Amino acid sequence: MKLTFLGTGTSTGVPQLRCGCPTCISSDHRDKRLRASVLIECANGINLLVDCGPDFYHQMLVMPRDLNLSALLITHQHYDHVGGMDDLRPYCKNGIDFPIYCQADVERNLRERMPYAFAAKAYPGVPHFSFHTISPLSPFYIDGIEILPLPVNHYKLEIVGFRIGNMAYITDAKHVPTETINAIKGIDTLVINALRPEPHISHLSLPESLNVIAEIAPRHAYLTHISHDMPPYAETQTLLPPAVSLAYDRLQLTIP
Repeated sequence: MKLTFLGTGTSTGVPQLRCGCPTCISSDHRDKRLRASVLIECANGINLLVDCGPDFYHQMLVMPRDLNLSALLITHQHYDHVGGMDDLRPYCKNGIDFPIYCQADVERNLRERMPYAFAAKAYPGVPHFSFHTISPLSPFYIDGIEILPLPVNHYKLEIVGFRIGNMAYITDAKHVPTETINAIKGIDTLVINALRPEPHISHLSLPESLNVIAEIAPRHAYLTHISHDMPPYAETQTLLPPAVSLAYDRLQLTIP
């Protein structure tokens, strides 16, 4: 299984507009962060997109032109995680309904946000989606690949991460409940959010994220959904434990 970080930034991206902080003016490409999303390439040509933010168009321009997407898994309905769904049009050609896996509240939100995509007489060219409802800790399958939704709390919003094989992806968490920790304890690869060094009302800070990582004890953890308040990559990386790395856009991992 191969994982590609399409984006590793928070809702504002990095650099943030009108900001001259050390991270925003850094010349290191690892400090340029589009909105958070990953591509997971599984066996038998199954390619899963996790979240589809407003940078999706630009993220896919640098990927192979013939890359197929099999389905979209959505963690939650905030704009920085679904704002690029209209750009899934090229994957909906020839009457194909592109499969979306999400919780019921996410589906309701998207139907209200994109009514033109669900009209009885939709105009030509709109994206076509088929929704598949998922529930926390209830595994589902896409062409034989087991996916386990992982409950986490994004302040007061109950959202999900995903376990696929020996990898778990969690973003926008403020609290990771015991049942999720137990479901992924000792996993090979963990991707988890760490917004900044200081506390935040709805996202894990760097110290909080490191505490969760210590509980889960993966072979290696990668931090994502990073804001410009995190010091530049080269500085922050020196402060992390040996088995923890800052992820960055277009980083690719091979997961056993």
